[in-house]
Amino acid sequence: MRLYVTGATPKSTAAITNLRKLCDDHLPGQYELEVIDVYQRPEMAREGQIIAAPTLVRSFPLPLRRFIGDMSNTQNLLAGLEIRSMPPATQEARQAKK
Repeated sequence: MRLYVTGATPKSTAAITNLRKLCDDHLPGQYELEVIDVYQRPEMAREGQIIAAPTLVRSFPLPLRRFIGDMSNTQNLLAGLEIRSMPPATQEARQAKK
């Protein structure tokens, strides 16, 4: 997955934090996340046809999916990424092991 952000803005920072938490909680050790600052790497934004930031692009498995915003709507993001949410007891047990 690639997360395109615009520097250290509040929305970009929130998107990084929210997405990492979601992935750590629901996909521990099963994901790769590349954070791309479009100010530092504008060519990547052009190549990815990014018109808004923050934008998350999941390219695998197909089909390609894009999500725009601060990634705070966990349920919609889980559904869009096709990640099944674990029951609360399983999540608590996993958190206790950390």
